[in-house]
Amino acid sequence: MVIYTDDHEPAHAHVYGDGSRINTLDVTVLSNRGMTKRDLGKALAIVHANKRLFIEKWESIHG
Repeated sequence: MVIYTDDHEPAHAHVYGDGSRINTLDVTVLSNRGMTKRDLGKALAIVHANKRLFIEKWESIHG
């Protein structure tokens, strides 16, 4: 999972796996380019479990 320092609002992260990605912090998939349902589910579970931490990091980078 990556939060880019020069990225745009709203708060989101990039999740990459096997050449695929999703962008989310509101636990809404904005894009899915080839990620399997299983991998997508894993990524969303990680985001969901760590949402507060990711938002804090986003705000510390972009605040």
